[in-house]
Amino acid sequence: MRRVTKEEYIETIFLLEKKDGKAQTGLIADKMDVKPPSVTEMLRKLQDEELVNYEPYLGATLTDKGKAMAKELMVRHKVIAEFLEIIGVDENLAEQDACTIEHHVSRASAEQLRKFVEFIQTAPRDPQWIENFKHFCETGERKCKDK
Repeated sequence: MRRVTKEEYIETIFLLEKKDGKAQTGLIADKMDVKPPSVTEMLRKLQDEELVNYEPYLGATLTDKGKAMAKELMVRHKVIAEFLEIIGVDENLAEQDACTIEHHVSRASAEQLRKFVEFIQTAPRDPQWIENFKHFCETGERKCKDK
């Protein structure tokens, strides 16, 4: 069984709460592929950290602190997925990989990625290096040679 991060719980609770108004323990367990006792244990820890309000047998909701963390994670996920797509990763794979990477990247690195993605997305047209990189990925050859 894989080890699930606190951030993954926060994200899952956020999505379930958005959909159902509350994140029930069984639904969290199903969505994350973990056992209900593990969910209960984590919900208690998250409550101790003031990230969730947890009521046994009823479920959990995020506190304001938990919601802020969830929103930051959602932005981080989006930026990582967009970055991966910019460099040519398939959209579905980019989404899967972003789910993993977002929980292990520092805030500072995530912020730099966000700036980079924003810079590229607001460029008047695709920068030449992106086209050169795509050509390199397809052929293994550089379009522009060193002078």
